[in-house]
Amino acid sequence: MLIESTATPLLYLSFIVLVIVLLTVDFLVLKTQGVHRVSVKEAAAWSVVWISIALLFCVWLWWYLDGRFGREVANEKALEYLTGYLIEKSLAVDNLFVWITLFSFFAVPIEFQKRVLLYGVLGAIIMRGVLIYVGALLLTQFHWMLYVFGLFLLITGIKMLVFSGKEPDLNQNPLLLWMRGHMRITDGYHGERFFVLQNGIRYATPMFVVLILVEVTDLIFAVDSIPAIFAVTKDPFIVFTSNIFAILGLRAMYFLLADMADRFHLLKYGLAVILMFIGVKMLLLDVYKIPVGSALGIVGLILVASVAASLVTSRPSKRSSV
Repeated sequence: MLIESTATPLLYLSFIVLVIVLLTVDFLVLKTQGVHRVSVKEAAAWSVVWISIALLFCVWLWWYLDGRFGREVANEKALEYLTGYLIEKSLAVDNLFVWITLFSFFAVPIEFQKRVLLYGVLGAIIMRGVLIYVGALLLTQFHWMLYVFGLFLLITGIKMLVFSGKEPDLNQNPLLLWMRGHMRITDGYHGERFFVLQNGIRYATPMFVVLILVEVTDLIFAVDSIPAIFAVTKDPFIVFTSNIFAILGLRAMYFLLADMADRFHLLKYGLAVILMFIGVKMLLLDVYKIPVGSALGIVGLILVASVAASLVTSRPSKRSSV
């Protein structure tokens, strides 16, 4: 199966330059602001900025494709981009819940969390770029990989649905146990520093441990989300751009949701259903191709329903064990 991209090498390069510029601006703003607690108002403002940039890119993409390939292709690809962006943005929310759990477990001061998240976003971009390339290569060589991806997403969605109500036991995390057994780690934080010297010996700080765990969770979620977008489009450029724009605003979205995570306690179930739906869509690809517009509507409806259900129902209180 041949996978054709609507983008030229120059367009890929231009997009990568755009991402570098956006990340540089984000880094400079972070450095200028210094260590401070991110307010909900600030996080909401940045979330609006990142979403607006992603939507403006969609408008530009439509305009570019309309001039080069015609209105039909432009409409199709723009819709694929929007659907992919919504799916990736939705699945990223589950990643945010894990970040919240990690920061809570390690009691990371909220004013220090920004730096970890910046590096987390950088790592996620690099890992997703590699995985998108590998995924496109596999689909080019082996059409049956579509069924493997679909089955993987369906099983992942079922597992998420079953285990959504259970909190992970980080004390038993294999990677954390390995780091505690093989690294010198300080007892407390030393500002935003990842390493410190004590008596001439280099120690890692808990900030470095959190960073490694954040990067590993980024990789795990990337393995879930990359096959999901290939169910919507086979165009590597659409896959890449929608993924990257979904990731760029994660840091702002984290601070926006950090204090409200408990209010959206049913959202994980909605995300599980979305994964299952995408898996089924991929498995039925050669039998019945669900239109991209219908997929966009279904994903949006599931998200709205799970958020609404969360807001009108209270989260069951956890019983304390004696």
